[in-house]
Amino acid sequence: MALPSFLFTTSRIVSGYCGGLSGVHAMWAGADWTWHKPVLRNDTIRAKAYLKDLVEHQTKFAGRSFQQIYHVDFYNQHGEMVAEADSWVFRTDRDEARERGTKYTEARGRVEPFTDEQLKEWGELYANEEVRGATPRYWEDVNVGDELPRMMKGPMTVTGFICYAQGWGGLYIRANKLAWKMQQAHPGLGIKNRFNVPDCPERVHWDEEFALEVGAPGAYDYGPERNSWLTHHMTNWIGDDGHLFKTSCQIRRHNPDGDVIFIDGKVIRKFEENGKKYVEVEQKATTHRGELSAFGTSVAELPSKG
Repeated sequence: MALPSFLFTTSRIVSGYCGGLSGVHAMWAGADWTWHKPVLRNDTIRAKAYLKDLVEHQTKFAGRSFQQIYHVDFYNQHGEMVAEADSWVFRTDRDEARERGTKYTEARGRVEPFTDEQLKEWGELYANEEVRGATPRYWEDVNVGDELPRMMKGPMTVTGFICYAQGWGGLYIRANKLAWKMQQAHPGLGIKNRFNVPDCPERVHWDEEFALEVGAPGAYDYGPERNSWLTHHMTNWIGDDGHLFKTSCQIRRHNPDGDVIFIDGKVIRKFEENGKKYVEVEQKATTHRGELSAFGTSVAELPSKG
Protein backbone atom coordinates (compact mmCIF):
# COMPACT_ATOMS: atom_id res chain seq x y z
CA MET A 1 0.00 0.00 0.00
CA ALA A 2 1.35 3.43 -0.95
CA LEU A 3 1.53 6.26 1.52
CA PRO A 4 -1.22 8.87 0.90
CA SER A 5 1.19 11.61 -0.23
CA PHE A 6 2.58 9.29 -2.93
CA LEU A 7 -0.01 10.78 -5.28
CA PHE A 8 2.01 14.00 -5.40
CA THR A 9 4.42 12.10 -7.65
CA THR A 10 1.67 11.27 -10.16
CA SER A 11 0.43 14.79 -11.00
CA ARG A 12 2.42 17.91 -11.80
CA ILE A 13 -0.66 20.09 -11.33
CA VAL A 14 -1.41 19.00 -7.75
CA SER A 15 2.28 19.57 -6.99
CA GLY A 16 2.19 23.21 -8.11
CA TYR A 17 3.47 23.15 -11.70
CA CYS A 18 0.93 25.61 -13.05
CA GLY A 19 2.51 27.18 -16.13
CA GLY A 20 5.12 29.88 -16.56
CA LEU A 21 4.57 33.64 -16.55
CA SER A 22 7.56 35.91 -17.02
CA GLY A 23 8.60 37.49 -13.72
CA VAL A 24 5.77 35.79 -11.82
CA HIS A 25 6.67 33.21 -9.20
CA ALA A 26 4.48 30.30 -8.09
CA MET A 27 4.51 29.24 -4.44
CA TRP A 28 2.61 26.11 -3.44
CA ALA A 29 0.39 27.05 -0.51
CA GLY A 30 -1.99 24.24 0.35
CA ALA A 31 -4.33 21.42 -0.60
CA ASP A 32 -7.53 19.67 0.43
CA TRP A 33 -7.30 15.91 -0.13
CA THR A 34 -9.86 13.11 -0.06
CA TRP A 35 -8.73 9.49 -0.42
CA HIS A 36 -11.47 7.05 -1.48
CA LYS A 37 -9.36 3.92 -1.99
CA PRO A 38 -5.80 2.89 -1.18
CA VAL A 39 -3.15 2.88 -3.91
CA LEU A 40 -1.71 -0.62 -4.11
CA ARG A 41 1.42 -2.12 -5.57
CA ASN A 42 1.24 -2.44 -9.37
CA ASP A 43 -1.59 0.10 -9.61
CA THR A 44 -1.39 2.55 -12.50
CA ILE A 45 -2.56 6.08 -11.71
CA ARG A 46 -4.14 8.47 -14.20
CA ALA A 47 -4.88 12.08 -13.21
CA LYS A 48 -7.35 14.59 -14.66
CA ALA A 49 -7.08 18.26 -13.71
CA TYR A 50 -8.85 21.52 -14.38
CA LEU A 51 -8.49 25.12 -13.26
CA LYS A 52 -11.13 25.62 -10.58
CA ASP A 53 -10.73 29.24 -9.54
CA LEU A 54 -8.57 32.36 -9.51
CA VAL A 55 -8.82 34.50 -6.38
CA GLU A 56 -7.15 37.91 -6.12
CA HIS A 57 -5.46 38.83 -2.83
CA GLN A 58 -3.61 41.83 -1.44
CA THR A 59 -0.64 40.54 0.55
CA LYS A 60 2.11 42.03 2.69
CA PHE A 61 4.55 39.63 1.08
CA ALA A 62 4.14 40.70 -2.55
CA GLY A 63 1.24 43.10 -2.86
CA ARG A 64 -1.26 41.97 -5.50
CA SER A 65 -1.23 38.19 -5.90
CA PHE A 66 -3.51 35.50 -7.27
CA GLN A 67 -4.46 32.22 -5.67
CA GLN A 68 -4.58 29.72 -8.54
CA ILE A 69 -6.71 26.73 -7.55
CA TYR A 70 -6.78 23.43 -9.43
CA HIS A 71 -8.95 20.37 -8.93
CA VAL A 72 -7.34 16.99 -9.65
CA ASP A 73 -9.01 13.56 -9.78
CA PHE A 74 -6.93 10.37 -9.54
CA TYR A 75 -8.02 7.07 -11.10
CA ASN A 76 -6.52 3.59 -11.04
CA GLN A 77 -6.27 1.17 -13.98
CA HIS A 78 -9.81 -0.07 -13.29
CA GLY A 79 -11.27 3.42 -13.73
CA GLU A 80 -11.98 3.73 -10.01
CA MET A 81 -11.44 7.13 -8.40
CA VAL A 82 -8.85 6.62 -5.67
CA ALA A 83 -8.51 10.25 -4.58
CA GLU A 84 -9.34 13.86 -5.39
CA ALA A 85 -7.74 17.12 -4.35
CA ASP A 86 -7.99 20.88 -4.58
CA SER A 87 -4.47 22.31 -4.71
CA TRP A 88 -3.38 25.92 -4.95
CA VAL A 89 -0.40 28.14 -5.55
CA PHE A 90 0.04 31.87 -5.04
CA ARG A 91 1.34 33.76 -8.06
CA THR A 92 3.49 36.71 -6.97
CA ASP A 93 5.61 39.33 -8.69
CA ARG A 94 9.25 38.42 -7.96
CA ASP A 95 10.50 42.02 -8.02
CA GLU A 96 7.67 43.26 -5.82
CA ALA A 97 8.24 40.52 -3.23
CA ARG A 98 11.97 41.24 -3.13
CA GLU A 99 11.49 45.00 -2.77
CA ARG A 100 8.86 44.77 -0.05
CA GLY A 101 10.97 42.46 2.09
CA THR A 102 8.50 42.69 4.98
CA LYS A 103 7.69 39.11 5.89
CA TYR A 104 11.23 37.80 6.25
CA THR A 105 13.31 40.93 6.85
CA GLU A 106 14.60 39.70 10.21
CA ALA A 107 15.10 36.12 9.02
CA ARG A 108 17.20 36.81 5.94
CA GLY A 109 20.80 35.87 6.33
CA ARG A 110 20.25 34.68 9.89
CA VAL A 111 22.48 31.77 10.86
CA GLU A 112 21.82 30.13 14.21
CA PRO A 113 24.28 27.31 14.92
CA PHE A 114 22.73 24.65 17.13
CA THR A 115 24.44 23.28 20.19
CA ASP A 116 25.26 19.60 20.46
CA GLU A 117 22.84 19.50 23.39
CA GLN A 118 19.99 20.79 21.21
CA LEU A 119 20.70 18.28 18.47
CA LYS A 120 20.83 15.47 21.01
CA GLU A 121 17.52 16.54 22.55
CA TRP A 122 15.80 16.77 19.17
CA GLY A 123 17.34 13.49 18.07
CA GLU A 124 15.37 11.80 20.85
CA LEU A 125 12.18 12.65 18.94
CA TYR A 126 13.49 10.69 15.96
CA ALA A 127 14.71 7.84 18.13
CA ASN A 128 11.37 7.53 19.93
CA GLU A 129 9.05 8.17 16.97
CA GLU A 130 6.01 5.94 17.45
CA VAL A 131 4.82 4.02 14.39
CA ARG A 132 1.55 2.26 15.23
CA GLY A 133 1.91 -0.29 12.43
CA ALA A 134 0.06 -3.58 12.86
CA THR A 135 -1.34 -2.75 16.30
CA PRO A 136 -4.91 -1.50 15.68
CA ARG A 137 -5.96 1.84 17.13
CA TYR A 138 -9.61 1.27 17.88
CA TRP A 139 -12.15 4.07 17.59
CA GLU A 140 -13.54 3.25 21.04
CA ASP A 141 -10.14 3.86 22.66
CA VAL A 142 -9.78 7.40 21.28
CA ASN A 143 -11.17 10.41 23.13
CA VAL A 144 -11.65 14.03 22.19
CA GLY A 145 -8.66 15.94 23.56
CA ASP A 146 -6.17 13.10 23.04
CA GLU A 147 -2.84 14.42 21.79
CA LEU A 148 -0.79 12.76 19.07
CA PRO A 149 2.91 12.17 19.72
CA ARG A 150 5.04 15.10 18.57
CA MET A 151 6.84 14.51 15.27
CA MET A 152 10.01 16.32 14.18
CA LYS A 153 11.30 17.16 10.72
CA GLY A 154 14.72 18.70 10.19
CA PRO A 155 16.94 20.43 10.83
CA MET A 156 16.27 21.64 7.29
CA THR A 157 19.22 21.37 4.89
CA VAL A 158 19.65 22.04 1.18
CA THR A 159 20.58 18.36 0.91
CA GLY A 160 17.18 17.52 2.35
CA PHE A 161 15.37 19.74 -0.15
CA ILE A 162 17.16 18.02 -3.03
CA CYS A 163 16.38 14.58 -1.53
CA TYR A 164 12.67 15.42 -1.63
CA ALA A 165 12.97 16.59 -5.23
CA GLN A 166 14.71 13.32 -6.15
CA GLY A 167 11.88 11.20 -4.80
CA TRP A 168 9.11 13.53 -5.92
CA GLY A 169 10.45 14.17 -9.41
CA GLY A 170 11.34 17.81 -10.04
CA LEU A 171 10.03 18.66 -13.51
CA TYR A 172 12.68 21.25 -14.41
CA ILE A 173 15.73 19.69 -12.78
CA ARG A 174 17.88 18.77 -15.77
CA ALA A 175 21.61 19.02 -16.51
CA ASN A 176 23.88 19.40 -19.51
CA LYS A 177 22.29 18.32 -22.81
CA LEU A 178 18.95 17.42 -21.21
CA ALA A 179 18.73 20.95 -19.78
CA TRP A 180 19.69 22.42 -23.17
CA LYS A 181 17.03 20.38 -24.97
CA MET A 182 14.34 21.49 -22.53
CA GLN A 183 15.35 25.13 -22.93
CA GLN A 184 15.30 24.79 -26.72
CA ALA A 185 11.77 23.46 -26.54
CA HIS A 186 10.69 26.10 -23.99
CA PRO A 187 12.86 29.23 -24.51
CA GLY A 188 11.17 31.19 -21.71
CA LEU A 189 11.64 28.51 -19.07
CA GLY A 190 15.17 29.22 -17.88
CA ILE A 191 15.93 32.13 -15.56
CA LYS A 192 19.48 33.37 -16.03
CA ASN A 193 21.97 32.95 -13.21
CA ARG A 194 24.99 35.10 -12.37
CA PHE A 195 26.89 33.57 -15.32
CA ASN A 196 24.09 34.58 -17.74
CA VAL A 197 23.21 30.90 -18.09
CA PRO A 198 19.49 29.96 -18.18
CA ASP A 199 18.76 27.79 -15.15
CA CYS A 200 15.60 26.22 -13.78
CA PRO A 201 13.13 28.17 -11.59
CA GLU A 202 13.18 25.36 -9.01
CA ARG A 203 16.61 26.44 -7.87
CA VAL A 204 14.96 28.67 -5.25
CA HIS A 205 15.19 25.48 -3.17
CA TRP A 206 19.00 25.33 -3.21
CA ASP A 207 20.26 28.66 -4.61
CA GLU A 208 20.34 31.16 -1.74
CA GLU A 209 20.83 34.18 -4.00
CA PHE A 210 17.91 33.32 -6.26
CA ALA A 211 15.67 32.54 -3.26
CA LEU A 212 16.30 36.05 -1.93
CA GLU A 213 15.32 37.46 -5.33
CA VAL A 214 11.81 36.01 -5.01
CA GLY A 215 11.37 37.41 -1.48
CA ALA A 216 12.09 34.22 0.48
CA PRO A 217 14.41 34.19 3.51
CA GLY A 218 16.82 31.81 1.78
CA ALA A 219 16.84 28.43 0.06
CA TYR A 220 13.66 26.78 1.30
CA ASP A 221 11.69 23.53 1.36
CA TYR A 222 9.01 22.29 -1.06
CA GLY A 223 5.43 23.07 -0.03
CA PRO A 224 4.00 19.62 -0.85
CA GLU A 225 6.57 18.11 1.48
CA ARG A 226 4.97 19.94 4.38
CA ASN A 227 1.58 18.51 3.40
CA SER A 228 3.28 15.08 3.38
CA TRP A 229 4.58 15.68 6.90
CA LEU A 230 1.01 16.10 8.16
CA THR A 231 -0.16 12.91 6.45
CA HIS A 232 2.91 11.07 7.79
CA HIS A 233 2.02 12.29 11.28
CA MET A 234 -1.46 10.80 10.84
CA THR A 235 -0.49 7.44 9.30
CA ASN A 236 2.03 6.88 12.10
CA TRP A 237 -0.81 7.33 14.60
CA ILE A 238 -3.76 5.53 12.96
CA GLY A 239 -1.81 2.37 12.11
CA ASP A 240 -2.20 -0.09 9.27
CA ASP A 241 -5.90 -0.76 9.95
CA GLY A 242 -6.84 2.90 9.82
CA HIS A 243 -7.65 4.81 6.63
CA LEU A 244 -6.68 8.44 6.16
CA PHE A 245 -9.84 9.84 4.56
CA LYS A 246 -9.32 13.60 4.35
CA THR A 247 -6.57 16.15 4.96
CA SER A 248 -6.63 19.90 4.66
CA CYS A 249 -3.26 21.70 4.78
CA GLN A 250 -2.38 25.39 4.55
CA ILE A 251 1.17 26.74 4.32
CA ARG A 252 2.02 29.89 6.25
CA ARG A 253 5.75 30.47 5.72
CA HIS A 254 8.87 29.20 3.99
CA ASN A 255 11.15 26.88 5.92
CA PRO A 256 14.73 27.82 5.00
CA ASP A 257 17.69 25.58 5.72
CA GLY A 258 18.46 25.66 9.42
CA ASP A 259 14.82 25.44 10.53
CA VAL A 260 13.55 22.63 12.76
CA ILE A 261 9.87 21.76 12.51
CA PHE A 262 7.67 20.25 15.23
CA ILE A 263 4.30 18.74 14.31
CA ASP A 264 1.62 18.39 16.97
CA GLY A 265 -1.96 17.18 16.80
CA LYS A 266 -5.06 16.83 18.95
CA VAL A 267 -8.33 14.92 18.48
CA ILE A 268 -11.14 17.47 18.19
CA ARG A 269 -14.08 15.27 17.12
CA LYS A 270 -15.37 11.68 17.02
CA PHE A 271 -18.28 10.80 14.79
CA GLU A 272 -20.04 8.06 12.84
CA GLU A 273 -21.20 8.36 9.24
CA ASN A 274 -22.63 5.74 6.86
CA GLY A 275 -21.74 3.01 9.30
CA LYS A 276 -18.10 4.09 9.54
CA LYS A 277 -16.31 5.52 12.56
CA TYR A 278 -14.14 8.60 12.19
CA VAL A 279 -11.91 10.88 14.22
CA GLU A 280 -10.93 14.42 13.29
CA VAL A 281 -7.49 15.70 14.28
CA GLU A 282 -6.27 19.29 14.36
CA GLN A 283 -2.59 19.59 13.35
CA LYS A 284 -0.02 22.34 13.60
CA ALA A 285 3.59 22.58 12.42
CA THR A 286 5.81 25.18 14.11
CA THR A 287 9.48 26.06 13.86
CA HIS A 288 11.92 25.79 16.76
CA ARG A 289 11.41 29.56 17.13
CA GLY A 290 7.67 29.12 17.61
CA GLU A 291 6.68 30.40 14.14
CA LEU A 292 3.63 28.84 12.49
CA SER A 293 4.80 26.92 9.43
CA ALA A 294 1.66 25.01 8.42
CA PHE A 295 -1.62 23.86 9.89
CA GLY A 296 -4.56 21.69 8.97
CA THR A 297 -7.11 19.10 9.94
CA SER A 298 -7.29 15.41 9.11
CA VAL A 299 -10.13 12.91 9.23
CA ALA A 300 -9.32 9.22 9.63
CA GLU A 301 -11.49 6.13 9.67
CA LEU A 302 -10.55 3.77 12.51
CA PRO A 303 -11.43 0.13 13.13
CA SER A 304 -14.06 -0.68 15.72
CA LYS A 305 -14.01 -3.32 18.43
CA GLY A 306 -17.60 -4.08 17.49
